[in-house]
Amino acid sequence: MERTAPLSIDYLRPHKQFPSVWCPGCGDGIVLGAIIRAIQELGLDKNSVAMVSGIGCSGRMPVYADFNTLHTTHGRALAFATGLKLARPDLNVIVIMGDGDAMAIGGNHFIHTCRRNINLTAVVINNRIYGMTGGQCSPTTPTGNLATTSTYGNIDQPFDISHIAAVAGASFVGRSTVFHARELQNIVQQAIQKKGFAVVEALSNCHTYFGRLNKIGNAPQMMEWFKNNTAPLLMDPDKRGDKITRGVFVDKDSTGFVDHYNQLVEKAILKKEDLMRLKKRRMRRKFITGK
Repeated sequence: MERTAPLSIDYLRPHKQFPSVWCPGCGDGIVLGAIIRAIQELGLDKNSVAMVSGIGCSGRMPVYADFNTLHTTHGRALAFATGLKLARPDLNVIVIMGDGDAMAIGGNHFIHTCRRNINLTAVVINNRIYGMTGGQCSPTTPTGNLATTSTYGNIDQPFDISHIAAVAGASFVGRSTVFHARELQNIVQQAIQKKGFAVVEALSNCHTYFGRLNKIGNAPQMMEWFKNNTAPLLMDPDKRGDKITRGVFVDKDSTGFVDHYNQLVEKAILKKEDLMRLKKRRMRRKFITGK
C-alpha cells in the first residue's frame, strides 16, 4: 500500500551518521524528536521549513534534520533567521539555540527579536550550563550551583528565559521539559502555528557536566528531577509551591515586524508614485508655460 503521509524518519537525513554527536542520554535528541513530530502533525512539507542554529551542543541539530538549514555563528542565529524570514516570508523558520547561545552573547538579539515580534519560532534548549565548551556557568545556571568556572558555587542570579521573552514582547511563550516529551511537542506545535515571535523554552539535561558537578546524577536521574521539580502552570499555586512551572505563559495576537515592514514598503511605493506624478505635472507645466 502506497504511503502518502510522511513518517517522522522522513524528516531526518539518513546519510548522516547515527547515533548523533551528542552524549548518550542528552536531551537534545528528545527536543529534535518533539520538533519533528510537531511538524509531522501539522503536515508541513519539509521544503517549507528552515532550521537555523548557532553554536553549541544544540547547534548541531540542523545537521540531522532534512530541512533547509543554516548553522550560523555564536549568538547570531536570530539575526540570520530574521534576514531569511524577510527574504522568504513563506518559510516556517525555526531557530534552535542553547541557553548560553541565546541569553549570553545572543541576549541582545533575543530581546530585540521579541520586541520586534518577528514571525519566527525559537526553541531555546536550557540545560543551565555550557555543555560543548567545558561546563562553564551560563546565564541560567542557578545561584549556588557548581560549574567548571564556579567551583565554589555560582554567585549570579539566573535569567528566567520564558519571563524575559514575555516582558520583551513575544506573541507566544511556552516551557516544558525533555521528560514531558509529549507536552513539549504540543507546545512546539502551537508555537509554529503562532503568527509573531514564538519562544519555547525546553528544559534539558546535561548530565555530563551539570548533573555530575551538582550531584544530581545521570540522564535518567536528571529526568526524574524534572518530573519531581516541575509542575503545570494551571496547578493550584499552594500545591505547586516553588516548583518550576510548565505550560503556555503568553498566547496573544499582535502585529509583527514583517507586517509593519510590508506596510512601510507599500507606503514608500505610494509616496514614490505621488512624487513621480508631481514631477510629471511640474514638467508639463514648465513645457507649456515656460516657467
